[in-house]
Amino acid sequence: MRPRRWRTAAGRGRKVREGELVRRGQVLVHMDTASLQAQLRQAEAFMRQAEDAVGTAHSQLAQRNSEKAAAQALVVQRQTELAAAQQRTQRFADLRRQAFVSQQQLDDQTEAVDTAAAALAAARAQVAASDAAIAVARSQIRGSESAVEAARAEADRIRTDIEDSLLKSPRDGRVQLIVARPGEVVGAGAPVLNLVDLNDVYMTFFLPTRAVGRVALGSEARLVLDAVPQYVIPARISFIADVAQFTPKTVETQVEREKLMFRVRAQIPQELLEKHLSQVKTGLPGMAYVTLDPAAPWPPQLQVKLPE
Repeated sequence: MRPRRWRTAAGRGRKVREGELVRRGQVLVHMDTASLQAQLRQAEAFMRQAEDAVGTAHSQLAQRNSEKAAAQALVVQRQTELAAAQQRTQRFADLRRQAFVSQQQLDDQTEAVDTAAAALAAARAQVAASDAAIAVARSQIRGSESAVEAARAEADRIRTDIEDSLLKSPRDGRVQLIVARPGEVVGAGAPVLNLVDLNDVYMTFFLPTRAVGRVALGSEARLVLDAVPQYVIPARISFIADVAQFTPKTVETQVEREKLMFRVRAQIPQELLEKHLSQVKTGLPGMAYVTLDPAAPWPPQLQVKLPE
């Protein structure tokens, strides 16, 4: 794919901004399709030209079939003429033995037989030439039909590229970063903007070996963000690493740092995210709490508390 020039969705009366909340199917970016539109017109012209060639090839095939039919009729005529000439030659031979005709007359009639035989051979050659011309015409039809299919496929590909030039949000989310600005040339596969999926929000934390073995997938968790410590967000364990790793330097614990820790994710329910979508932020630090005893109740300070 060639690099393309793009512009933001000014047709909607505004531009997509960083931090903006977007919905599934919302137009985010318009690609400049002037070059693609020209390519599409060219491909459609080629397709019409190939379709005309198919019609011409069919006309040529019909003409060649007519020529063959005429050649076959001529063969029948030449066969009849040859048979008649041979019969006359036989009669002239009988008459010559009886001295009713001269030798010259017999020779002339024999020459007429040779001429009729040559004419028959020429007519049969014309039939063979017609067969070859028909084969060529059929080959031209197949080639023209293939050219039509190729031109149609090229036009469909360009239409797909034009449709893809209208970038829509695949899901509800927030524009985190606009990478390319209006008027810039963007190569194939290059990012235009970063979109954060707000329906898939989780907190990553680390547990020591003695604790992670008592936590099951689907277990309840509580999240308290540093930005809003007055709220307690419910979550569930969605991922537990199967391989231990050294504790990252960014993780601080109240006890002495252990050498090996397991990475764990606590995911916020999607229905809760959809209810507070405008308030969802990513990258916020906080604390994650898990219960090692599923039957034990959560302490009062970790009871779920959400904004109204």
